[in-house]
Amino acid sequence: MTSASVSPSVDPPDGAMRPRPARPVRDFVVRLVRDKPLGAAGAGVFLIFVVAAVFAGVLAPYGVNETSLYRRLQAPSGDYLFGTDHLGRDMLSRILIGGQLSMTVAVLTSGLATLVSLAIGMTAGYFGGRVDMVTQRFVDAWMIFPDLILLVVVISVLGPGVPQIIVVLGLLYGIGGSRIVRGAVMSIRENTYTRAAQTIGATSLHILWRHILPNIAPVVILLFTSRIGGVILAEAGLSFLGLGVPPPAPTWGGMLSGAGRSYMYVAPWLAIIPGVCLTLVVFSINVFGDALRDLLDPRMRGTR
Repeated sequence: MTSASVSPSVDPPDGAMRPRPARPVRDFVVRLVRDKPLGAAGAGVFLIFVVAAVFAGVLAPYGVNETSLYRRLQAPSGDYLFGTDHLGRDMLSRILIGGQLSMTVAVLTSGLATLVSLAIGMTAGYFGGRVDMVTQRFVDAWMIFPDLILLVVVISVLGPGVPQIIVVLGLLYGIGGSRIVRGAVMSIRENTYTRAAQTIGATSLHILWRHILPNIAPVVILLFTSRIGGVILAEAGLSFLGLGVPPPAPTWGGMLSGAGRSYMYVAPWLAIIPGVCLTLVVFSINVFGDALRDLLDPRMRGTR
């Protein structure tokens, strides 16, 4: 008997092309910086706000509700970078803690809204027929009501608080966003591999999890990121109307509504600083979301 000969491995000669290891995260960052510099700048600004929110307790130089009438309404200086309010509280500390609260509400609400959109959109888009018709009529009836009026009514009944805001905003954005998920699922449902999985007897849950969900992942990512800015604005609007997070917890909308309006002529930084923070974080999220859409959407690939 002759043993099977095994050919020795031959290393490629010097100078030959070797396969480059797959590094999807680094490649995506390179594409983002190269093709979408404004989106990359927005991502950088948003990352700064996220880091400041995560480490707000460490970065805050004073207690968030530490009052002192001797230092009330002091302009921005070396001791108080953002000045103080009418009770002598440090504005920088309140901005940091308020940003932490806003980011927490935005991330949790966007996550809940994405789950609701997936549950409704995937069910309606995959099964179709009567299920889709009933679901879409419910979505139509929900979207008839103006968002702000619905928010004010529900929060007025349930009372202000972080859990109420997360649930109400999550349902509001989730039900409305299910239309986008439904459209993506309906296009994936007609592909050959989905029909093949149905032919060999795969269950609906298996097809949704293994074939449809991975292919609509870019849509889900875009929904999640685009909702963060909207949730931050909605939470600030509720706090401005007195229906958001109750005091003494600091919120950017509450700062604009309370001392910001009462002392805006005497101490303009009380209104300018929270307003600038809201503008920067929402604008950065929007431009970053637009860049993500252009890079992740297959229909946009190849366009510069």
